[in-house]
Amino acid sequence: MKVQIIKSMLVASMALLAFGGTTRAQDNDGCSNATISGDYAFRISGEIFVPDTSTTPPTPTTAVLAYRDGVAMTHFNGKGKLTQVDFVMANGETPSQQTPPPDPKNIDPKTGFSTGEWGTYEVYSDCTGTATINFPPPLGMDSGNVISLMFVIANNGHTLHTIVSSLTLFNGHKVFPNIHSDAERLERIVDHP
Repeated sequence: MKVQIIKSMLVASMALLAFGGTTRAQDNDGCSNATISGDYAFRISGEIFVPDTSTTPPTPTTAVLAYRDGVAMTHFNGKGKLTQVDFVMANGETPSQQTPPPDPKNIDPKTGFSTGEWGTYEVYSDCTGTATINFPPPLGMDSGNVISLMFVIANNGHTLHTIVSSLTLFNGHKVFPNIHSDAERLERIVDHP
């Protein structure tokens, strides 16, 4: 009888721990725009699919418009604004080789990184969020690409995981992205004499 009571208590304790662990995993309250204040190094990867304009609304086809692979440095100001530089290859072409070509004033001559990117972000209390990144217009164009992101914050604000939720090109056309990125917060590097 004693053994049966101990077994029952052990099973009940394990069930309570399992239920309590699940509850805690979903209780991330406490994040805000300030949680991701600072500079983050991103690794970007994915592809963009060609829209099938014969359907209404347009749907993605199996043709890939461009493979994307790159890195970015994003600064979040802690109050909902961001700035960014990036170096993203498209089908093996560097930013300065892509069509339409970027405005040379938006390519850093020393590093080759694309510059002039800016946007907004919003962090929700459950540590999820959204962001919009506006890119400068390519050479001879009036507007640039606009990317919308969904993200989650991990590791107490030191890690971000993102997925592109929409991408509108400089010409107003929407394409179908399958692009994601992961980022780590930069810690200040201290030079030693």
